[in-house]
Amino acid sequence: MRRATIVLSGPDAGVVYRSLRPETGRDVPKARVSMRSEPNRLTLTIDADDTGALRAAVNSYLRWADVAARVRREVTS
Repeated sequence: MRRATIVLSGPDAGVVYRSLRPETGRDVPKARVSMRSEPNRLTLTIDADDTGALRAAVNSYLRWADVAARVRREVTS
């Protein structure tokens, strides 16, 4: 079992959490994802069966988080 823990902090954390929450209910093939939200902080934990599955899940979630944060910044500017 492989694990990655990603911590996002700052004003975008809440928006990213709300954006990614529906995705955590759908497991990526061979991976399980959980999130924990605190004020201005998001902890994303990904457990995967192998390194390839972990890499794929991390890449997907980081891209989705980046899109959510960029949209938030664009809307608020």
